[in-house]
Amino acid sequence: MPYEWSPKQPDAAPQWQLSLWPYRSLLRKDFVLFIGATALLVSLPLITVLGTAVLWALLPFFAMMIAGLWFALHVSYRRGEILEEFTVGETQAALVRHNPTGDRQEWKANRYWVTVHMHPKGGPVENYITLRGGDREVEIGAFLDAAERLALYDDLKRALRPV
Repeated sequence: MPYEWSPKQPDAAPQWQLSLWPYRSLLRKDFVLFIGATALLVSLPLITVLGTAVLWALLPFFAMMIAGLWFALHVSYRRGEILEEFTVGETQAALVRHNPTGDRQEWKANRYWVTVHMHPKGGPVENYITLRGGDREVEIGAFLDAAERLALYDDLKRALRPV
């Protein structure tokens, strides 16, 4: 699951904290291997034209293809650098979202009034989860897939039960 509950510490200020992030199927360390393997496989047909003028005509297109692939994966990584931290203390609950652009979005509410809601079909994604507290309703985990949001919803319902 691309989220993690922090262990409860007896004397810590927050009772618990939940960190969420988008799932990454291609890790950063595998990025170099993928680009290298792709370049190697695509360059195999170029062996037949080695030493001819055709190689020089095809080489710029080969370089543009590798550069385009690298750029597309880099943009995908930048858009996926989202971190949501949901912290619940004795009296207050706070959700902080760190966006890829570097800005932060914060939401705070009285823990007693915080409720979790799931919108199975009405939200922008299936099983859309929101937190409602005070006068605002905020989304949480919109980047997770539908099954992960179901599991998150159950975990949040259990964790936000009145003490």
